[in-house]
Parts: sequence; structure tokens; C-alpha cells
Amino acid sequence: MKQDGQVKALLTQFEAMGIPSIDCVIYHKGQCVFRHQSGYSDEARTKPIDGSERYNIYSCSKLITCVAALQLVEKGGIGLDDAVYDYLPEWRHLQKKCGEELLPVETTMTVRHLFTMTAGLTYNCSSPNLQRGKEETHGVLPTREAMKYLACDPLIFEPGTSWNYSLCHDVLAAIVEVVSGMRFGSYVKANIFDRIGMDHSTFLLPDEELSTIAAQYRYDAETGTFNPCGPRVQICKLGTDYESGGGGCISTVNDYIKFLEALRDGELLLKRDTIAEMTRPQIAGKAQEVFKHPGYSYGLGVRCPMPDCGTFDYGWGGLAGAFLAVIPAFEATIYHVQHVLFSPSRKLRRKLVNAFIQDLL
Repeated sequence: MKQDGQVKALLTQFEAMGIPSIDCVIYHKGQCVFRHQSGYSDEARTKPIDGSERYNIYSCSKLITCVAALQLVEKGGIGLDDAVYDYLPEWRHLQKKCGEELLPVETTMTVRHLFTMTAGLTYNCSSPNLQRGKEETHGVLPTREAMKYLACDPLIFEPGTSWNYSLCHDVLAAIVEVVSGMRFGSYVKANIFDRIGMDHSTFLLPDEELSTIAAQYRYDAETGTFNPCGPRVQICKLGTDYESGGGGCISTVNDYIKFLEALRDGELLLKRDTIAEMTRPQIAGKAQEVFKHPGYSYGLGVRCPMPDCGTFDYGWGGLAGAFLAVIPAFEATIYHVQHVLFSPSRKLRRKLVNAFIQDLL
């Protein structure tokens, strides 16, 4: 592919916005065909980006969690249309918010609802119930334990009737724990990270390794400044032992591209039929209307192409600028990362896919 084409121009545009550091890698037919690194991994700007830095990848964690859960679906441990309360009993008697009233939920929430973000949950990580969980567990609040408190929060719609970005995949992580009998992070390490050589990825980083994380910034749109905010995850960390399936993974670019390549290649982590199911549209009606990603629908945890809409990739993005795309028709994977919360370039990330296709062709 062209090295000074549309992808390079788009990344140069990101740099012009002041993004402190950028790393972008593209694989085609199993080979690295493009790599662009700029900026520094530390706030003092003395260490150039080299690919070994760790990043809080936030919602790019979701695809890892969904793959972990689908592995257990393949083994028969989880059924997509099983009730969530089959695994988490406290989720049997849920409530929903209707105006100022709380009413019983009439529709059984299923595992499929969690995968597809149609369960009626929210992303309120500071709800009174979760805060109570932190207090009662003295700040520890492990993943499975957190679900007992989250189940007390009312839903905002009946499961399956709409779409809302939420803590659904955190609940999936807890189900993985129940079914596997392992901590979520331990299951992922044994069945994903170790299997494909992701040696620097984790859902629970020891404090002594915080220095391995690239400098993280929060963008202030009013002042146009990038303000350091420390190495820790800024949301989703409900307790010291909480492993957020939806936003808690810490990884490197060199590790994460291995994960994407394993999905593109097939069979290393999931069966090809499972990947095909994961990446086909799973929502319709009001849920599809609410999703609002032109040309895309939502599968089992990923954006995926709508038929005959000129889109080719599946993937997602993270709060601090990470972006992933797997493009089966072109035998390609893209992973772009920066470490800026609410980055000014976040709405432009999706252009990387079409830019790559133009450069390739």
C-alpha cells in the first residue's frame, strides 16, 4: 500500500490537532504494511513512542470480553438466549424506570441482550448502588460482587426494545467468571493472551507497573489544551479488584494487533462460524435507529457492516482514542492508538478504513 497516501495524511491531520502521541499499524495478508509513530510516551516528552508502551484501551476491551464469552458459548457453557439470572441469580427480579415510577421488568434479560447492548442498562458508574458497593467492600468491589449492586439499578427500557451503550459487557465478564470458575482476567490471560503471545496485556495492572503506561491526557475543548490526568483508568474502575470487561484492559499496540490478526485469520481464538455470527447485524427496529452509525449495524459486541451499504469492517473504538478495524474482504487489520480522553480526532478515526482501502487500491 502507499506509504504517503490517505492514511498518512489523516494521521498528519491528527498531529496538527496537537495529539501528543500516535501509533498506527496496518496488517495486510498477515504482514505489516504500514506503521506510523509520532510523539512521546512521557509527559516530559523525552521518550519517543516505540510500540512497547501500554495504554488504557477503554472500550476496545469489549471485543476481548466478547471473544472470551463466545469461547464459552462454543463449549456449551453459555447459551446466547439463556436468562442472565441463570448465571447471576440476583438479576431475576429487575426494575425499570418509567417516569418517576419503578416498575417490574416484564421481559427476561438474556445473554444476547448483553452482547448487543439491548439489555436496558446504562453507563452510570457512579450510581448510588455502585457507590454503596464500594463502601461495603472497602473499595475492593470485585467483578462478580459488583453485579449484585448493579442489579439494583433500574433499567431504562425493557430488554430487547432499544439500544443503549452501557455496562453490558461488564456483566458478561462476570458471567465468564461464574461459568469458568476463574477470575475474569485470569480466564482471558489463559485463553486469549497467553495463547497468542499478548505478553504485556492485562485487566489488572499492579501499581508497580503503572510507569509502563504511556502518558494519558484529557482534552479540554474550550481551551484546546491536552491536560495530563495520570496513568490510571479514568472510568470503569469500580474497585481495586474490579476487572471491567467493557473498559478495563491495558495493552500495547504490538499486543493488540496480534489479537486482531488472530480474529482475521480465524480458528485461533474462535471458530469461523462464531466470528461470522459475531460480525453480522444482530439488532433491528428501534435499536438500529438508535444505534446511529451510518452504514453499520451492531453484532455481538462490535459494529458490523450493513448489507449493500459500502462498509467492509467490523470493530470498535475506545474513550482515549484507540480504534480497531478488521476488514475480512481485504484481509486486513488496523489498530490506531493515542492516549487522549475526548480527543478532538475521535470522530475522524473511522476514516482510517476507507483511507487504507484507497491506499491499497
